[in-house]
Parts: sequence; structure tokens; C-alpha cells
Amino acid sequence: MKDNEIAAAWNGMAACERCGIRNLVLFADLTNEDFSFIHLPIDDIWLPAGASLYQPGQSSSALFTVREGLLKLEQYLPDGAQRIVSLLRPGDVAGLDALVAATYEHAAIALQPTKVCRLPKDVVSRLSPKLHRQLMKKWHDAVLRSHECTRELSTGSARQRIARLFVLLAPGPDELCRLFGREDVGALLGITTQTASRTVAEFKRAHLVREVGPNLFRRDLERLEKIAAEG
Repeated sequence: MKDNEIAAAWNGMAACERCGIRNLVLFADLTNEDFSFIHLPIDDIWLPAGASLYQPGQSSSALFTVREGLLKLEQYLPDGAQRIVSLLRPGDVAGLDALVAATYEHAAIALQPTKVCRLPKDVVSRLSPKLHRQLMKKWHDAVLRSHECTRELSTGSARQRIARLFVLLAPGPDELCRLFGREDVGALLGITTQTASRTVAEFKRAHLVREVGPNLFRRDLERLEKIAAEG
């Protein structure tokens, strides 16, 4: 991570105990007594949109739990092209490969302003028996998320892919959906930036989505789901 890309501040172990999404992350099963055995700092890191959390080949010194925002896991292809292989939302864990490899496999980059907790590998190793169930669940979630990206976002027409993305980014009918840059949308969906921009504009004209702020949308979820399911 580049120092000029992130701002890190350690809030202390009490922050873990008060964490609003503690039930979603690795420490869900830990007791207050367990926290007393943690001696390495767990950093709160803020990433502005576009900032890199880590890059492929970088030494894997930590895992990261997503507390707010959205991260993309990106793979660089031999021809220099980039492909988004997964999206990580609050409660997801980035850098799971740190548990079994000396370096990270993907790039992790913030698509929105994002807050993560940095968990040193030594902390995870020390608590591994307690964390085992949660670690296995996160591995399974990561596999499912990657399959979801392949199945839902890389097949069908551009309209179907854009509709599915709008649904997946905020599943609840009353939730606002925050989209990201059209170049990243294209990389995620396997379509051109121009096609992504054109299709989003078409959805706005058809009142399938309504932009209420920069890249912040209200959605007609029922109609979007029908487009997503078109055969």
C-alpha cells in the first residue's frame, strides 16, 4: 500500500468489540477474553475511490475485512488487459490468500470510498482455532462471489448484465444503489466502456433507474429483475 493513498489510524481493540458489523466478519465468534490475547494493532484504513489496498505479487502480511464501501478484486492478464473477478462488500474479507501464500494473487482496489480493518497474519494465526469456522465460511463466500460474477455478470446481453449489476449492488427494494465508473462497469461485465455508458443512459431514459446524486440511483427493482431474467 502507498502511504499517500491511504490514511490509517489504530482505534484500539475496543473498536472491534463495538464494531457495528462484528457479526458479519471474522471476529463474530470471539469473546471479550479472546481480545485480551491480541497484542498487534488492528488498523482502520480509509481508501478513497481508486486507491489500491494491495497489488498482485505484494507480500501478503495481512487480511482485510470490509466495513464500508466496495472493493474490486482485479486480475491482470498476460496481454495487459484487466478483468474484475469479484466484488467485496461490507462483511467480506480481502486477502484470504495471505493464509496460504506469501504474496497476494489479485489487486484489491476501492470502487467507492471504503473502510477496511487490517488484520495482521500473526493475529489471525494466534486465534486460528477460534476463527476456523468463520475462515472456512469466508473462503466459501469468496468462491460463491466469484462464481456469481462469472454466472450473473458475464453472460447474457449488455442490458441483462447491467440490470443484474443494479440488482446485485443493493438487493433490497428500498436501498439506494451506488454505481461506479463506467470503465470499471465495462471491465466487470466484459463489455466496452461505451456500451456500459450507453446502456445506463438508456435505463435512465426508460425510468428503470433514477440518478439522485452522482452515481447514486433509485431503482425500479421489479422491472430490472425482469430484464435480468430475460431468456
